[in-house]
Amino acid sequence: MKILLPFYKTCLLIFVALSFSLVIEAQNIVVPPASKAKVSPIAFNAATGQEGNAIYDKNCFSCHGNPGKGNYNKAFNPPPGDPAATKFQNQTDGDLFYKISEGNEIMPHFKNTLSEEERWKLVSYIRTFNPSYVQPALPKNAGNKLSQAINININYNSTSSRISILVRTIIKKDTTILKGAEVALFVNRYFGKLQLGHLTKSNNNGIATFDFPKNLPGDKVGNIELVTRINDEVYGEKSITNILKIGIPTNKPGLTEKRAIWNVQSKAPLWLMFTYFSIVIGVWLTILYIVFNIYRIKKLSSNNNH
Repeated sequence: MKILLPFYKTCLLIFVALSFSLVIEAQNIVVPPASKAKVSPIAFNAATGQEGNAIYDKNCFSCHGNPGKGNYNKAFNPPPGDPAATKFQNQTDGDLFYKISEGNEIMPHFKNTLSEEERWKLVSYIRTFNPSYVQPALPKNAGNKLSQAINININYNSTSSRISILVRTIIKKDTTILKGAEVALFVNRYFGKLQLGHLTKSNNNGIATFDFPKNLPGDKVGNIELVTRINDEVYGEKSITNILKIGIPTNKPGLTEKRAIWNVQSKAPLWLMFTYFSIVIGVWLTILYIVFNIYRIKKLSSNNNH
């Protein structure tokens, strides 16, 4: 018993130390100097701020709340904070972009789900709450079309259920293998994109591989729509869509094919349409009945006066 007691105390101390270190890590995201100095390749204006607002509402509002209102989720430790606060606004654009991209122990990393342009538009929206903010000069290569040179060759191995993606650039007739490019793979679904595996980098042969789930349903013939997102320091970011016949054939009606309450009017349930029109007709008949009786009362009153 005397031996076990110190052991339990040691375990408790280790647990507390690990928990404290995780909190400290979550609070302090160390931004590399190169990322801190990074400048947006797009100009911040009313349009990018508005688009960033839509992205914020969809991905950030549940934790950060309304910027400037201080109604962020205080249940988290550390709290996510208010993007309009001085603590946020004193950071460089590169700081904000890096933290949005990489996240921490509590905040998800959005580089897998939001494009580079979408993440910069989020920064643009955050800056709308700083009246003294002046955007740094755009980089010299801003707006370049180098990403158009990115090309992929996608291959599926049915034996290993693996997808191999060869990443390269084709400029005129010259083909170059693209090494060390970030590659993410998604499947287009009804409600967004399903990510396959984790963000990876193309190897020295320009190849990135992903495991493909054997039980993933496709359309009636098994077609799956794959979206490959590539990000390279020189060539920028590009998304490429391919359709492969590698899913399980699934003959299910589309979400908008059957009658449902949330569907368009032409596909609304018959009982709902009947109820709605019955109520509308009933309301109008009641109004007409009241108007008719008012008219009768006035007429009777007029006759009595005579």
